[in-house]
Amino acid sequence: MFVSIALPVLTFFFILVVALVKPERKGLAATTAVILNAAISSWAAIKVLAGNPFDGSFYGGIVFENIAVQLDGLSAWFILLTNFTAITAILYGAQYLQHHHSHPANLSLHYSSYLLNHFALLGLYFIQHSLAFLFLWEVMALSSFILVIFEHGRMENLKAGINYFIQSHISIVFLTLGFIWVYASTGSFEFSVIRDYCLSTGKEAGLLLFLVFFMGFGIKAGFVPFHTWLPHAHPAAPSHVSGMMSGVLIKAGIYGILRMLLFMPENHLVMGYFILIISVITGVYGVLLATIQHNIKKLLAYHSIENIGIIGIGIGIGTLGNGLHNPFLTFAGYAGALLHTLNHSLFKSLLFFTAGTVNTVTHTLTIDRMGGLIKKMPHTAVLFLVAALAICGLPPFNGFISEFLIYSGLFNAIGSGQSASIMILAVIGLALIGGLALMCFTKAFGIIFLGTNRAENQPVIREAGPAMLFPKYLIVILIVAIGLLPQLFIGFLQNPVGLFTNIPVSPEVTNLTGLMNKISLSATALILLTFLLLLIRKAVSRKFAPVYGPTWGCGYQTESPKLQYTASSFVNPYARLIKPWVGMSHRNEAIADIIPRPLHTETHFFDKIESHLVDWPVRNLKAFLGKFKFLQNGSVQFYVLYGVVFIAISIAIPLIINAIQYLSQMIKQL
Repeated sequence: MFVSIALPVLTFFFILVVALVKPERKGLAATTAVILNAAISSWAAIKVLAGNPFDGSFYGGIVFENIAVQLDGLSAWFILLTNFTAITAILYGAQYLQHHHSHPANLSLHYSSYLLNHFALLGLYFIQHSLAFLFLWEVMALSSFILVIFEHGRMENLKAGINYFIQSHISIVFLTLGFIWVYASTGSFEFSVIRDYCLSTGKEAGLLLFLVFFMGFGIKAGFVPFHTWLPHAHPAAPSHVSGMMSGVLIKAGIYGILRMLLFMPENHLVMGYFILIISVITGVYGVLLATIQHNIKKLLAYHSIENIGIIGIGIGIGTLGNGLHNPFLTFAGYAGALLHTLNHSLFKSLLFFTAGTVNTVTHTLTIDRMGGLIKKMPHTAVLFLVAALAICGLPPFNGFISEFLIYSGLFNAIGSGQSASIMILAVIGLALIGGLALMCFTKAFGIIFLGTNRAENQPVIREAGPAMLFPKYLIVILIVAIGLLPQLFIGFLQNPVGLFTNIPVSPEVTNLTGLMNKISLSATALILLTFLLLLIRKAVSRKFAPVYGPTWGCGYQTESPKLQYTASSFVNPYARLIKPWVGMSHRNEAIADIIPRPLHTETHFFDKIESHLVDWPVRNLKAFLGKFKFLQNGSVQFYVLYGVVFIAISIAIPLIINAIQYLSQMIKQL
């Protein structure tokens, strides 16, 4: 119970400290609070993963009554990955926000919201009480909204925040419906009664309840078609907030889906197929749109959708494994999903942090206005490259390990003849995701860091300081560690994955550990060989004096950097190929003069699902409400008349009701 008391006390104490200290010390206070909360909760999580149970309850007042608190392997895993990203994000964010010290009130609100957000996330993983869970979910949504609109002076940021806030509350509506449904049948808010309800009501009711919860948690996670808030919220938020949101906030949705699956003892085959199909669609659709983006943070936001799809594929495989009584499929699916949840939190937060560093020095997020940054920002370039290779699933980095587990499950199902056609389609989808991700990050890294500067009036560019680089290198260490020592991290997953199945571990699962050892040795050998080749190159090059020249000096040289590839031209053949599935608009200036003048052309891509599901209804609602603008005409006489009419209607309605009742009684007497 010490943890349950310490976390809220520390959080609210440091919120007070953040409000009182000087602006330059607010970041230090917030960082201290995050580290302390992370240390306490991680201590409890590590004990649980080591086999020591953690459960209890405390009195939550007349509203919540007794609130059950419990940690199992699933909660512990999510607590650890949340804490690591929260620490690296606040370490980076404290440096990122240094130029905002002239607005202490804004900083106080921002850091306080960050502490509340971290506390709410941790609380979600401890709580086993639906009403308290909804309360913390609301705290998480509200604090995230404040974090997103940090730069609220920009109208587009405010719109993005409101869009996120509305969709978060649509998520809360579905979750509330699900929990009320269970409470109405059982009379209890405890999570454990969900299993009892599903067992007592039959498969159909349990499946419908799962769909309600999936929609609620799926909005937070960003599954298609519930993804439309991500591409707006991430570019609007500060980069450390984007890293936190993409790294751990959307994973709260993944946690919710996994937690509900634990309470669903039936329908595993139907739920598995449903999750697998929607996840393949999510992954493919996310990477399709990511590849054609010009805004680096919007590009990364769509890659978050893509990786949620990959995690969902793993969950779908694991759920099908339970339904098919295939232990290898269950282990590979759930282990791959949980490991990719950690992996994505690492390389995606690193990508957002490096994008934020680039934005700080270039003052733009548009890829086409950058170029040649590797010459001035070598550390940032290498960090971005490592994260890009990891997200593409290439060895010897962490993304390869989790995707390898998911592929192993898919090929095992194909080899055993279990749902072979669907599994083959899933393999094709996963391969397509990996190939397009590789093309996308080749474009992003090449245009941002290689070539020459494309901007006409580029500000002074310099590398980030050690304080901003430190949290990024912490992430890189863990990215490489998972790639080199996968068996260690898969060992940690035995406890969480064991919650989903009681099937004995098969020899195939045991052989998977041996295969991971071979992967570890191969990855280590690859790194050693790379370093050996670099040493040989350095030794040979010492004999020759280096010659420096302009980029592309070996070919046609020109003073105009505009002749380089742009983000659009790089993927132009691909963009034409997918044109039927995405929206595209052009803005070209026509040649009107005999003497050529500078012309401007732009290509914009938009999300067709968002256009049909969000933009079209909002546009029609605004048009309908616009028909009543005449009521707000600015005349005081009309406003007084509205009040008189309202009072008259308020008096008339009871009189009319009484008259109707009197007439009905008279008719009955006759």
